[in-house]
Amino acid sequence: MLKKIILSALLSAVTGIIYTHAQNVPVSKVASWVTHPDRSALLQKQTTTPVFGKVNDAYPTITVNDHEKYQQIDGFGFTLTGGSATLINKLKATEKKKLLNELFSTKGKGIGVSYLRISIGASDLNAEVFTYDDLSAGETDPKLTHFSLAKDAGVISLLKEILAINPRIKILGSPWTAPSWMKTNGSSKGGKLKPDCYQVYGQYLTKYIQAMKAHGIIIDAITPQNEPLNPKNNPSMVMEAAEQAEFIKSSLGPAFHAAGLKTKIITYDHNADRPDYPIAILKDPEARKYVDGSAFHMYGGKIEALTEVHNAFPDKNLYFTEQWVGAPGNFAENLNWHVNTLIIGATRNWARNVLEWNLAADENNLPHTPGGCTECLGAITVEDAIIRNVAYYIIGHASKFVPAGSVRIASNINGEFANVAFLTPKGKKVLIVINNGKTKASFNIRYQKAAAICSLDGGAVGTFVW
Repeated sequence: MLKKIILSALLSAVTGIIYTHAQNVPVSKVASWVTHPDRSALLQKQTTTPVFGKVNDAYPTITVNDHEKYQQIDGFGFTLTGGSATLINKLKATEKKKLLNELFSTKGKGIGVSYLRISIGASDLNAEVFTYDDLSAGETDPKLTHFSLAKDAGVISLLKEILAINPRIKILGSPWTAPSWMKTNGSSKGGKLKPDCYQVYGQYLTKYIQAMKAHGIIIDAITPQNEPLNPKNNPSMVMEAAEQAEFIKSSLGPAFHAAGLKTKIITYDHNADRPDYPIAILKDPEARKYVDGSAFHMYGGKIEALTEVHNAFPDKNLYFTEQWVGAPGNFAENLNWHVNTLIIGATRNWARNVLEWNLAADENNLPHTPGGCTECLGAITVEDAIIRNVAYYIIGHASKFVPAGSVRIASNINGEFANVAFLTPKGKKVLIVINNGKTKASFNIRYQKAAAICSLDGGAVGTFVW
């Protein structure tokens, strides 16, 4: 026994790794960051660092197994709406630089946002409705000679600053509507894409990706239509599943292919109550060959719908692209629902990303279009001082610790401790846990043959890294 103790001490001195005597397996300390539902701790690093040792059978055990791997992670983040860009661009240069570093770097208190969604043209959280080829009533532009990104100059300039901080950030583009002259009702709200405009709209989206590339901005993926079954927003456009399949296979896919674009096409981009929509598109072999995967929101349905689509087409990817927090928000309730349903639920159901809705709004939830969302609480509120709201912490618990290229790994749900685990490209294990009980409780994190005893207050979220 003495020889084993001496050998263990020597190994520890040389390698910096602690070894358990009984099990002779490497043991490391667990760093953790916690958010409490009463805001007494907000993504706060804990001073205690549990060490892996023996399992305590008095507590429930979460077993993490990095030999069982699932989907790769593309990132966590927000939608950078036009309104968000307007507000951030108005900050003083020093304040803006500090905020962008906090959002997009992992250094210091940075939360390392690694994925952004932007609107192609205006979303309903722009100050005005526009596309890149707006004309007077009765006019058309089949050659897109009036195409211009000028009205998105603020978004473009801000993206360049973000890319200087994180050049690898992934960007998804989603249109809220086609130009009105391409639509059946000639309006920015509702209506459908005219069948005889499928080709020109495919060229419009191709031109967008090329124009953004000319600014040094690579669009990793697009969805053909934000919320294609919602005609109530301003702007909005309806695109039924059969119409989207036809548009993809007859125009968008061939246009991207002809232009040599590597931008992914992600279908659907709407609520989890209609998994039949992306499945119908993926059942069409001509459309399917152009489609990378399907995107979901959670204003209806159950998050398990993503697994339904995965099981039907396991070679296609899944994405979670939008969820709002309704102002003024309830921090404890929103933290619980979003972490359980999205950070844990979406990723355990094969999502490669998780995106909350608008990055920034002012104290009155502005700007928005006439008829746009009036109650969308930003992840940050831009006033005289920056206020960090619940979505900031929801995403931060993942984005700061789970970089793009990480892989979801196996972990079991035990009692009140919902969780999800990841393996980072540098080999770190990350476990995100929420205590759904009402009181503080302890649990084992078991990895290989050892376990660390950790605890969380009732309703608290913790990210544990080793």
